[in-house]
Order: sequence, then C-alpha cells, then structure tokens
Amino acid sequence: MSKDTAKKGKASTKKTTSKKASTKQETKAKQAKPKSTTIVTKNSTTKDATTTIAKHMEKRFETIREERRLPPSVLEELQAKTSNLDITKKEFDAICDNVIESYERSLVEPGEAVGTVAAQSIGEPGTQMTLRTFHYAGVAELSVTQGLPRLIEIVDARNNPSTPTMKIHLREDLSGDRNVARSIARNIEMVLVESVASNVSIDLLRQAIDIRFDPELMEDKDLTVAAVAEAIQEKIKGKGEVEPGDNTIFVYPANESLAELQKLSEKIREVRVKGINDVTHVVIRKESDGYVLYTEGSNLEDALEVEGVNPHRIYTNNLREIFQVLGIEATRNAIIQEAMNVLNEQGMDVDVRHIILVADMMTADGTIRQIGRHGISGSKNSALARAAFEVTIKHLLGAGIAGTRDPLRGITENVILGQLIPLGTGAIDLLMNPQFPTAKKKTKK
Repeated sequence: MSKDTAKKGKASTKKTTSKKASTKQETKAKQAKPKSTTIVTKNSTTKDATTTIAKHMEKRFETIREERRLPPSVLEELQAKTSNLDITKKEFDAICDNVIESYERSLVEPGEAVGTVAAQSIGEPGTQMTLRTFHYAGVAELSVTQGLPRLIEIVDARNNPSTPTMKIHLREDLSGDRNVARSIARNIEMVLVESVASNVSIDLLRQAIDIRFDPELMEDKDLTVAAVAEAIQEKIKGKGEVEPGDNTIFVYPANESLAELQKLSEKIREVRVKGINDVTHVVIRKESDGYVLYTEGSNLEDALEVEGVNPHRIYTNNLREIFQVLGIEATRNAIIQEAMNVLNEQGMDVDVRHIILVADMMTADGTIRQIGRHGISGSKNSALARAAFEVTIKHLLGAGIAGTRDPLRGITENVILGQLIPLGTGAIDLLMNPQFPTAKKKTKK
C-alpha cells in the first residue's frame, strides 16, 4: 500500500508540475500576444500621424499659394526644407508664420523712393573702390578689369569691354583628360599667319611673297604648311596663286606691281589659320570638376559650336554678346551676376535687390540700355528731368521750341519747381467732406 501511494503521489506531483508548466507557457503566450498588438497599433498611429501632418502641410501650402502670401521660389524652398523634418502641426505652423512675417517685413513700403535708395546704396560703396585690375580667378596669365572701371562698364552697357573673357567648361566625359582639353584649346585660340611665321618678306626676283614658318610654333599650334596654304588661298581667292613648299609658302599675286605686293603681304599677315575670331589666348586650368578653359577675348557664338565644349556651362563677361546670342533674360541675369561679383570682390556689402532694380531698368524694354543720357536718363518723359541730368541748355531749348508739356510726375521736376514730390507721404491725397453727416450714437435708455 505504501508503495502504491508513493507511486500515486509521484504521478500527481508530475501532473501538477506539468500543469504548472503549461499554465506558465499559456501566461507567457498571453503576455506575448498583447505586446505584438501594441507594436502594430504604435506603428499604425505613427503612420496616421505622419499622414495627417502631411495633409495639413499640403493644405497650408495650398492656402499660401492661393492667397499669394509668398513668392513661388520662397514657397518651393520652404516646401523642400520642411518635407524632411520630423515636426508637429504646431511647429510647422510656427515656421510658416515666421517665414511669412519675415517676407512681409522685407517688402518695400508703398511710396518708398527705391530708385534713390538703390543709387545711394551702389554709389556710396562705389566711391571706395580701387582702380586696379585683378588676375582672373587665380589664373596668373589673364587679367580682367575689376573695381570701379568694371562697374562703370556694366552700367554703361559698353559694346566692347576693356578685358573681354570667357570661362568654358568641357563636356563631362572629356573634362578629366588634359590632352583633350589642350586640343580643344588649340581649336579655340585664334592663330594668324604672322603668329606662326618667322619671316614674311617680298621676293622681288620672283615677284612673290615669301612666308617662312617657325617649326616649333607650327608643332605647338598643331598646324601643317598645307593647312596654312589652304587658309591663305581661301582668303585671297582670285588675287593670287599659293605655292606651298618645305616649311615655306610663296604667294604669286595676279597683279605684279610693288604696291599690290605690299598690300597683299599685309593682308596675308592677318589671315586666320585656326581658332575662332577675337580669342587671342587660352589658358587651361585644373578645377574640382575637371579642366576649364579661360580665354582672353570673347566670341560666345562661335565658342558654342566648338566640338567638346559643354554649351550649358559657358560664360562670358561681354553683355552685348550675351544679349545677341542668348537674349534679354540671360542679359539681365548677367548684369546682376557681374555687378555682384565686382562688389563682392571689393568686400562691398550691397543688397542684391538694388542691383536687380538697376538690371530691370536696363532691360525693361527688351533691349539693353545704359544708365545715362543716351539710355534711361535721356529717354525720360520730363524735359526738366532730362535737363537736370546733363546738357541742360540743349534739352530746355528743344522743349521750348517744340512747346513740350511736362507731366510733373517725377521727383526732379517737382524739386525744381519747389512742389511736393510724389513719394512717401506725398504719394497719397486724403480728401475729407466736412458736410458728410456722421452717424448719431444710440443712447441707452
């Protein structure tokens, strides 16, 4: 009996232990299950929160766009910068409110004398500029006009700047090869006959022009005698016959008079054998994104057609060329960039909006005009304003003979006459009708 009871006791203990184990497993499973559900709910709540914030952002941006509270460029930048931020609705609204407030604070007040402020803001630092020329972008071989002379060139819209230059980037697949850069530079740099000839003389015995070449120069410019002879023949056409030889060329003119020989000799010296017009020197420089060509002289139209050049990354400081090749919008951007470069080079802190106003005035009618008596100042409607700027007698006499009427809408003409100028508080008129009946206040009983 005792053995049986002992066996039964052991079995019951085993059962209870197994039951305990199973209950433990069940409780663990039960505890584990709600954890997984909480993770899912957390993920879903975070997703919901992000989608609601994204919808709120989109709605706010749409409202700003419709109400035109911000310009498109500022709005795009705000969208790009806030899209990656992990922020709440309240924080996002605060950011938008701050941006709108900052933008509205920076707007010009109605009646503000923007022209006078711009002229003073550019003119005052302009008096402190140096008159030196600086080496261009760290390239020792090239120098470019900077400082006050360059600023005067820009606002005068000169046809030919004193130091025209181009910055030419090569195609991305070619920019890393120096040999390719050198060959493209050779195709751009203008080579005349006299720059590769050691001697150009008149041979009276043969009644011909004798051109002898420098072999080293010919090799450096990658030229052959045949190529030079072909260029000369094309230039003189029927006026003579070209006979190439070994490192020499004889040109026999059709008219064998001495005067004709001398005239033809001068013409042959100026024959362009290779390269593009007006580009006298090209420098190759290694930069972070490959080799870049800097030129002395500018010819944007021809440079765009050179094989291997990246047409999207070519720049010239000649504003007239930009206008002729790329149009008025590109010219406006170039005026702003050139003027800001000059001012920044000299350490002048001038707000870009003053320069933008000048560029807009210069390009407003679709052509590039200077700020002067032959441009903007000389084309004002008011005869008094024109007379106050330059050549007073001529303008007043012309207006008197023609019987011109002055609308007196500007500042200068009103100052001359001692009247209130139409700016600031003078820009508005307040009218009051004293006879207008005022609403009677209702008295409380």
